[in-house]
Formats: sequence, C-alpha cells, structure tokens
Amino acid sequence: MPIKSSQTLVSEALKEVKTITAEEALKLSNEGKCTLIDIREKGELDNLGRIEDSSHIPRGMLEFWLDPDGPYFKSGKIDMNKEMVLFCAGGLRSALAAKSLKNMGFEKVSHIEGGFAAISESDFKII
Repeated sequence: MPIKSSQTLVSEALKEVKTITAEEALKLSNEGKCTLIDIREKGELDNLGRIEDSSHIPRGMLEFWLDPDGPYFKSGKIDMNKEMVLFCAGGLRSALAAKSLKNMGFEKVSHIEGGFAAISESDFKII
C-alpha cells in the first residue's frame, strides 16, 4: 500500500471536520460558547504572540492532555463541555488535530480556516 502524502491526509481531514472562519470563532468566543486551543509550538507563540484567553496545547501533546483516562490528562485545562476550536499557524495541523479528536470521540470540535494568519487579520486581541 502506498504511503499517503501529508496533503492527502489534510484533504481527508478537511472532509470530516468542521471548518470555521476567524470571525465565526471570535463570535463563539465572545459568546462563551467555545474554548480556543492554540496547537502551535511554544516558539511560534513566543515569536508571533497568542490570542488573549486561548489555551495552549502543543500539537504533540493534544491527544495525551485531553485523554481523561491517560496519565498526562490536564484536568481543568479546558472546558470539555464547550466546542473546542483548534488553530495552528495556517490551518493544516489544526485540521489533522481536529480529525484526531473526532477519532477519539469528541463531537464538538472545529478548526479555524487559515489559522493564526487569518486570526491576525481579524478582531481577535493578540498579546
């Protein structure tokens, strides 16, 4: 069986996960209906800033920190009852991450189209 390209994996993920705009995410956030999860690496946050009131969970730890039965679970890190809105730098890693959370059984998951680049051009407050 041939190896799937990263482009194929992202394309498949985009067919399965909910994609929202930065403006839609801002509205959800302002209404208290979601938890914004920044999955970029720490260096990306240090260099470009982060969104006020967002939670940082590095992509490499996402499934581990959100697994309630796992040894790395971060209890209280995020509100598991709200929609989890993921974002990365450009929207590719967050699509894969959202698909992974869907595969884990999380239902209220979406990601921001265009990632932090799109967020930076919206009315989100960057700190």
